[in-house]
Amino acid sequence: MELAEAKQKFIEAWGKLGSEWGINRTMAQVHALLLISPEALTTEQIMEQLQISRGNANMTLRDLINWGLVEKQHRSGERKEYFYAEKDVWTIARQVAKERKRRELEPILKLLGQLQEVQGDEQDPEYQTFKTSVTDINKLASNVDKTLETMLKAEENWFFGSIFKLFK
Repeated sequence: MELAEAKQKFIEAWGKLGSEWGINRTMAQVHALLLISPEALTTEQIMEQLQISRGNANMTLRDLINWGLVEKQHRSGERKEYFYAEKDVWTIARQVAKERKRRELEPILKLLGQLQEVQGDEQDPEYQTFKTSVTDINKLASNVDKTLETMLKAEENWFFGSIFKLFK
């Protein structure tokens, strides 16, 4: 397989994987392109290589910057903006986990905390089932939150070593 074909397959695969992680396909493909590019790219270069519109490219790059996965760079004497993606996979994984935690887990933990305060008749089976379900889901979500916090604070070797010990 030639390099150009391998790059295209990687970009497509990263796009598919990203969409399964809850990130839109184009966003993941732009990230993949920047991930495998040795130099920062302009919006025009990204548009050309991925065959996407300027609006799509601009919106996607803004989202990637907001996720903390891409940074904007300026070169003196040039008006064009350049975009560069972090290449360290562990740093990327932690950043994605941090954003997903902030966007998805923290709001649900807040809601579950509020739902646990529901008042009702302790003898009512409907109330008991609701209360038990919410409490159990809250415990699970809290454990996921603690695990993510550990991951975000951990060094790569320690974290994966700990995970592998769990499966032995």
